[in-house]
Amino acid sequence: MKIKENLYNKRIISIDALRGITIFVMIFVNELASVRNVPQWMKHMPADADAMTFVDLVFPAFLFIVGMSIPFAFNARLLKRDSTQTIWIHTFKRALALIIIGVFMVNAEYGYDASKMIIAPAFWGLLAYSMPIPIWNKYPKDFPLWLKNTLQYGGILVLITLYFLYVQDTGETGMTPKWWGILGLIGWAYLFTVVYYWLVNGKLWAVILFLVVCIAANSINLIEGSILQQHSWLNFVAGHLTHSSLVTAGVIISLLFFDRKIQLKINWPVIVFAILFFVTGYLLRPYFGISKIKGTPSWTMFSAAICTVLFYFLYWLMEIKKQTKWSDFFMPAAANPLLIYILPGIIYYFNLAFKIEIIPEYFSEGLPGIIWSLVFSVIMLYVMRILNRFKIQLHL
Repeated sequence: MKIKENLYNKRIISIDALRGITIFVMIFVNELASVRNVPQWMKHMPADADAMTFVDLVFPAFLFIVGMSIPFAFNARLLKRDSTQTIWIHTFKRALALIIIGVFMVNAEYGYDASKMIIAPAFWGLLAYSMPIPIWNKYPKDFPLWLKNTLQYGGILVLITLYFLYVQDTGETGMTPKWWGILGLIGWAYLFTVVYYWLVNGKLWAVILFLVVCIAANSINLIEGSILQQHSWLNFVAGHLTHSSLVTAGVIISLLFFDRKIQLKINWPVIVFAILFFVTGYLLRPYFGISKIKGTPSWTMFSAAICTVLFYFLYWLMEIKKQTKWSDFFMPAAANPLLIYILPGIIYYFNLAFKIEIIPEYFSEGLPGIIWSLVFSVIMLYVMRILNRFKIQLHL
């Protein structure tokens, strides 16, 4: 793969802004999920509703942004003269880390027999959520090597121990991937897409072809009794291609925006693809419906269309009109997305483990609950500002 001397060699702050806004909304809706008596449009739609809310757009936006970042990440490594082996190792290590963290998070949530576990599930969950910090923290260059190794290998040892301390509700010891968790699903989608992107040398036409394959596999996999459902490994691959379609859509938009020497005043190819994403979702809707829970192709394609429009607006506002000051509020989250994703879980399990109740019951339903969720999201962004200042940043 060749180094590309184009916009991939500079920072695109509109991508960071989209990432920061997505994370802020994610924290808000995650906190709101436990609040009672809120409008349905502020929750995930039920599986059979044939509809989606802005909440159902958060996960796709993450996947879309991952895709947009892939060409930049590859070009950065090529500029560093990384070998093919180094790039492959980094790709697999990053995907594996996301999958591991995702599986630990899922097992912390449910599936255990509390009466048979040596440590309380709340403490188990607290450790599971906390250990990614010492393991994957981006330590400063002057950080003592012995202390860095102690923290990283100590954290790995704790996770291994937690695996063997876990007792399932079936009585078996050790965790299972009940499902991969949000981070795990991102990890698999990232892996599938990056491997293909590397093999086809980032060619636009080949990436578009992969999107078509992802949509087709997603559609066939939802047909009762299809060949993909009859073979577990095909079902596994097709399931992850569902989310890979969103990552791939992000790659396509990134290539259309930045992989060209001449920048158009109006990027008609991007507009055309936004329309194509929408039309594809519209045409497939009568057959599969719109469902985030089922992972239907209409949901992925409508989400891709919306994400494309949102990014185009941010690009126009920030890169062309140079209106960037407003985004400073979201940038601490954009710079440290993994940490801010796991931080609310750390807080939750810490309070649960030590039986701390900070928030009155009054804020657990209705308008007060909505207001608290918004306040909590703002607090998290300011906490991230402090953690970034102290160089606590997770880097896979």
